[in-house]
Amino acid sequence: MKYQGVQKEKSSAALSSVVAAVGLTSFKFIVGLVTNSLGILAEAAHSALDLVAAVMTFFAVRVADKPADREHPFGHGKVENVSALFETLLLLATSGWIIYEAIQRLRSPELEVEVSIWSFLVMGTSIVVDVTRSRMLFAAAKKHNSQALEADALHFSTDIWSSSVVILGLIFVLLGRLFPGLGFLEKGDAIAALVVAVIVVFVSGELGMRSIHALMDAAPGNGEHDRILKEVRRIKGISNVHAVRIRSVGAGWFVDMHVTMDGELTLNESHALTEKIERKVKAILPKSDVTIHAEPIEPEQDSKRGNRN
Repeated sequence: MKYQGVQKEKSSAALSSVVAAVGLTSFKFIVGLVTNSLGILAEAAHSALDLVAAVMTFFAVRVADKPADREHPFGHGKVENVSALFETLLLLATSGWIIYEAIQRLRSPELEVEVSIWSFLVMGTSIVVDVTRSRMLFAAAKKHNSQALEADALHFSTDIWSSSVVILGLIFVLLGRLFPGLGFLEKGDAIAALVVAVIVVFVSGELGMRSIHALMDAAPGNGEHDRILKEVRRIKGISNVHAVRIRSVGAGWFVDMHVTMDGELTLNESHALTEKIERKVKAILPKSDVTIHAEPIEPEQDSKRGNRN
């Protein structure tokens, strides 16, 4: 039941993203083609990829939270990382096309951008939708530790800035036509498209590196490893902890470690200690699957401890 509730909540957030992306992409493409604005067309292409990413995210979150099975004993969480990486590649490819077209327009004076009320209306609508969707997706991503939802939220939040840049570019075009001495500002649309592309490249690169790190089982980078060592060593009855390994799988973590304790303890006493360790680890890394290998204290370690006492 808990799995179904989590999946429903994440799927609902992803599906709303798909609906929003469909509407924005269609609106931007129509207005961009009518006005011949590369800035708006660049945003339309960006939104089209957001749509593809949103669809991928929708299916990814439905698969990622499935319980582990015989074929996937560590669960299906990696599908979120694969989805985020694929989104990154799509965005980088689109950015290359936008940069190429923008440079061509800067070189060619023949192309003229038509600025109308629809140009500003579509971008204003985009900003309102993007603000709403990004907040909702970031909240769901944080709650469920979902990289796929976070990637989707990142796309929509990036659109807020890029849409603002496009509006600024359209304003420059208008100023260039109203004031002959500022004719160079008519290139503002192409320059805005370049800025959009650069924003997308940087955001995509960061997301891509995080996805790659997750797929390569990189350990978390916020000091969790040291915090786990510190907390476990403070448990009475644990003389040493070593070989701590942490890797992420979707929204969860797998944590393995070796601990040494008194070899004379009963099985129930040893189990009680490992339960304490597991609680400590889950307090630091929620949704963790913890595996603990208990080892008896070596004779020389035991004698040294006795001498110190």
